[in-house]
Amino acid sequence: MDLIVKFTALIFAVVIHEVAHGYTAFLLGDPTAKHAHRLTLNPLAHLDIFGSIILPVVLVLTNNVPFGWAKPVPFNPAYFRDPRRGIMLVGAAGPAINFVAAVLSAVIFRLVAPLPHLVAGFLVFFCVINVILGVLNLIPIPPLDGSRVVLGLLPDDLARNYLKIEPFGFILILALLYLGVLDYIVSPISRFLLGWLLSSG
Repeated sequence: MDLIVKFTALIFAVVIHEVAHGYTAFLLGDPTAKHAHRLTLNPLAHLDIFGSIILPVVLVLTNNVPFGWAKPVPFNPAYFRDPRRGIMLVGAAGPAINFVAAVLSAVIFRLVAPLPHLVAGFLVFFCVINVILGVLNLIPIPPLDGSRVVLGLLPDDLARNYLKIEPFGFILILALLYLGVLDYIVSPISRFLLGWLLSSG
């Protein structure tokens, strides 16, 4: 049951992350995600076999914090009145909704008591995974969302140079993950935020 609770929390966290991207793009005038039927909380529309199922299950079975991803929601910056600003807002929307979800789950956990064991476990893990996803995705390495935010802030000449690392971004992320560098970045920030959100003091 703990495995099911954790898996459910992870799937919901990655789904709301992707829907936030698509819905923000839709609000900015881009119907691409809507036409692709991706503005839905139905997990089946978003699941990636490896990133949403295989990898999280392996991580849980090896006593690691589950991490995963869903299929990226498509969007077309050509619809935006200001493409640079639009890309930045779409990128920021995913981590933003993860932090909002973490706060809401922590508030419910702390204020509504007593809670059944499975419900309490879901809320705590949902808070944890949303914080981790939010912090990780703000790292400014393509294709993580932080790169879209940085892209919207850079001058044109620097932005063009910055985009040159995009083809190598996923390899760079995997290398940093393997070397433990990402853990040094994500863990201290995540622990600080979770201590503030879930502390009973």
